[in-house]
Amino acid sequence: MDQFDIRRIVEAQRGYFNSGMTKDVSFRKKRLNDLLCLIKSSDGKIVKALQEDMRKPVLEAYASEIAVVKNEIKHALNNVCSWTKARRIHSPKHLFPGKSYIMPEPWGVSLIIAPWNYPFNLAFAPLVSAIAGGNCAVIKPSEFAPYTSSVMAEMVSGSFDPSFITVVTGDARVAADLLNEKFDYIFFTGGTNIGRLVMEAAARNLTPVTLELGGKSPCIVDKDINIDHAAKRIAWAKFFNAGQTCVAPDYLLADKKIKDKLVESLKKQIASFYGDNPISSVDYARIINMAHFTRLKGLMDQGDIVAGGQTAENERYIAPTIIDNVRPEHKIMESEIFGPILPVLEYENLGDAITFVNSRPKPLSLYFFSSNPSNQEKILKGTSSGGVCINDAMVHVASHLLPFGGAGNSGMGAYHGKTGFDTFTHYKGIVKNTLKFDMPFRYAPYRFKLPLVRRLF
Repeated sequence: MDQFDIRRIVEAQRGYFNSGMTKDVSFRKKRLNDLLCLIKSSDGKIVKALQEDMRKPVLEAYASEIAVVKNEIKHALNNVCSWTKARRIHSPKHLFPGKSYIMPEPWGVSLIIAPWNYPFNLAFAPLVSAIAGGNCAVIKPSEFAPYTSSVMAEMVSGSFDPSFITVVTGDARVAADLLNEKFDYIFFTGGTNIGRLVMEAAARNLTPVTLELGGKSPCIVDKDINIDHAAKRIAWAKFFNAGQTCVAPDYLLADKKIKDKLVESLKKQIASFYGDNPISSVDYARIINMAHFTRLKGLMDQGDIVAGGQTAENERYIAPTIIDNVRPEHKIMESEIFGPILPVLEYENLGDAITFVNSRPKPLSLYFFSSNPSNQEKILKGTSSGGVCINDAMVHVASHLLPFGGAGNSGMGAYHGKTGFDTFTHYKGIVKNTLKFDMPFRYAPYRFKLPLVRRLF
């Protein structure tokens, strides 16, 4: 697809949006219902495509990709009527006799750029918000998940007018061509470096953006815990989708008093999940491509591997791996791992752990395991991140009632549920006045009017 084809798609969507159809709430509900029915009828195809792309286990594919999007749609259907209503608010006395309102309106033509790790979820969840907000949408899925991208393109082209929603497949050149066009909103999920390029392109057209990025999400473990329960939740979150999750625990920061016991428990949990030979487990995914496989393999040459470490290039397999005695200056601590490797560091007191986390860019998520309410409060008040789980990991992403987004290097803006509707909506401030009478104090000449103006304001 060349630049001319892309421009034609964007122009067609702009014409569709300008027709006013998408602003009608009944239209939005109809299209959301259409999307829900489409997903229900296609879930087998979607799961199969996800298995082809990264051998994603069936349960992981359904729970993290399909079910999440279906919940988003149902929530939007139940609430979009109330979300779209203009809301009257209090008017200050200096605007008397005017009445003030806030009216939600769609941005217009939106671009959704999705990544490969959860290719269906991270394309269609923002699409739900875009439809609920009354926008048209161009979706650019990742070329690294070709089977899922193909299924999504087939689903959308067979069910929606391309002037309303279309999927544009292709490589980085196609993404760059899309970013050269004028969109009314851009929603990007991916890495920080590409996020900077997206923001730079958006700035040329003064286009607002949401950037869902990543980062090194820390998992801090206090000494006051149930070690086995903590280890089970950490291992699940870290090795789900073979660690290819933007909110996976990126590194473990454990109190030195319980670190060794925690590591031993983590090893037991891995065995209980995937057996003694995870390569043969149907419940363990594969690395997306050889480039990422090679990158991840190169991260395992520092520290002490205490679990896993095995690789199989022909299968793009990397075992669930724990590396102990990692130091902050090691290569694995430089950037987001995005794979099934868990480095372990230790701390002597919680203040040191907080200082360590705060010395690095703000993470997308932060996890803290502790039964001590005072220490929980210290973490919540003493750190900054996109989201937090206390005594759990990764589960906050599954709630359509919580905003999901980053802070600092891990992104800007948020979505899910009402927050997603807000992201794809411009809130227009309105004052309605009357022509039946007029207030003279604002007009020239201003002589003797300053005391009155001071009182009013």
